[in-house]
Order: sequence, then C-alpha cells, then structure tokens
Amino acid sequence: MSDVKSATRAFLDSSQYSRASILQYELVFGPNFVSPGGLNFAKKLIEQLALPSISRVLDVGCGLGGSAFLMAQKFNLLADGIDLSSNMLTLARERLSAYGLENHITFNHQDCLTLNLKEYYDAIYSREVFLHIYDKTRLFSILHQALKPSGKLLFTDYCCGESPLRPDFSRYVGNRRYHLCTISKYRDYLSSVGFKKVCALDITDQFITFLEMELLKIDALELDKSCRDELTDNWRNKLDYARSGDHRWGLFTGVK
Repeated sequence: MSDVKSATRAFLDSSQYSRASILQYELVFGPNFVSPGGLNFAKKLIEQLALPSISRVLDVGCGLGGSAFLMAQKFNLLADGIDLSSNMLTLARERLSAYGLENHITFNHQDCLTLNLKEYYDAIYSREVFLHIYDKTRLFSILHQALKPSGKLLFTDYCCGESPLRPDFSRYVGNRRYHLCTISKYRDYLSSVGFKKVCALDITDQFITFLEMELLKIDALELDKSCRDELTDNWRNKLDYARSGDHRWGLFTGVK
C-alpha cells in the first residue's frame, strides 16, 4: 500500500496539511479541530483519562491545538503539544497567544520518534496521527518510556480491516503515505512494549455517524462550488470505505 517511510514535514505541509487544506478541515470539524467529532468528542476522550488537576499531558500531533486548549481551559491540565506540520503549529501558536494560555500549554515542532524523555508525563494523548508512522514498535516503546509509572496512553487512529483491501482504498492509502494496521495489530503492538490494561475498541460505527453529519455540514458551508465538490467527494469516499469495512476507526488505551 505504501513504502516504508514515515510522513515528513515537507510532505505533510505541501499536501494534506497545506494551510488552505487545514482551514477547510477546520470548517468541517469545528474551531481548532481537524479530527472526527470535534470539540465534543475530544472532551469525552479527555474525561476518560480522568486525570487530576495540573497533570502533565503530551499531545502527539497536536494539530491546531483544540484538545490542548480543552485540557487547559476545562480540566486545568498542563499540555505539551508536538507536531510535525509547521503549518499546524503556526496556527496553533497564534491561537495560544490569543487565549493567553502560555502558562499551561507549549507547542513545539518535533518528531515524536525523536522524543527522549523518561517517566515525565502523566498521560499521552493523540488523535489520528500514528497512521503516518511506519515503525510502530519503536513509536510505542518511546511513548512508554516517556510515561510515569501508572501513566496513561489514549489515542484514536484510522485503521484497516482484516480482509484484503479494495484497490481504490489501497491507492488512497498509498497516495497519502499512510501506514495503516488493523485494530487487533495495534493491541499487539501496545502489549509487546509493556503496556498493561490494553483496550482496543472498534468505533467505526461512530466514525460513520460523524462522516454522515459532516457531509451535511459541508453541504451548508459557504464555499465556492469547486471546493465544496472536492470536500464532498472526499467525504463520500471515506464513508464508502468505512461502510465496506476497509477503513476502520479505533480507540486505544493502555497503562504503564
């Protein structure tokens, strides 16, 4: 489906996460978000972490900062956001300054595979990021090391089904340089590096519901026809892939 190289900053910033694309995604997902479910779903996930006030969280692939802003504003958490996309970080930092949350949040350009911290974070959180990374064993080993004892990992990610993939979905994955794996494979990766109480949930039904809602929203956006048509086609394709079982959505948790 794709080669063995993880996505680079240059590739992300010039394609899926160009500034124009980011702002279009934000119109669909809501202010400060570029992931399914927007603010409300992010709030549920952060609540699920059940962290005490002033806990320190690493937000891997923080995007526009929506989850980090929630962590600070609603949960009084300290968040360190890292991302590979310069375009995302430029926008996130602008908003951080506007919100006056510099005492609670940092945003830094960093590849999570270069993280070199030991027992530093109370929790690690991520949304639709690890699909860009090829070496997942290395990834989860690094994240496991960065967590304090009893620290928590929670992430959602796009996955693939267990059956052979349709050619059109394989092309889609290859064009975006995704490195998808099955939900069960993610469970195996987490267990293999030492995470305990691993939970791997298939939440594709929720993904389909979000896609259907987002399609309705796209139809109502004030965009020129070509932009709306392109977004609509992209979302319809994703909905088709999800309904066919090729494109899955997983929610994963584990404890160090």
